[in-house]
Amino acid sequence: QVHLVESGGGLVRPGGSLKLSCAASGFTFRNYAMSWYRQAPGKVREWVAVITSDGLDGGKNYADFVKGRFTISRDNPWNTVYLQMNSLKPEDTAVYYCNVRVPEGEYWGQGTQVTVSS
Repeated sequence: QVHLVESGGGLVRPGGSLKLSCAASGFTFRNYAMSWYRQAPGKVREWVAVITSDGLDGGKNYADFVKGRFTISRDNPWNTVYLQMNSLKPEDTAVYYCNVRVPEGEYWGQGTQVTVSS
């Protein structure tokens, strides 16, 4: 059974940094691309970043609104994907979710809250 658990969210001031983690289980992690999404209050869930299975730099893509500020990475032996978030802005406030699509379906974690406020 696929299981995704996000952690690392919290309250941070504008300009600050946070590193989110997503621990995965129930599938062969190293074989699949992993994504981060976010959902702000009253808004639809939006895609943030994706990393291919091998995690090489050429296999990373970002939404325009996070390019240059966020970095996605993965540690395949530890079945974990990360999102390093720098230069955070109030508009980055949202619940952040990790996501995977496997042959059996699409799966989401429970999310971790990120609040950027002074």
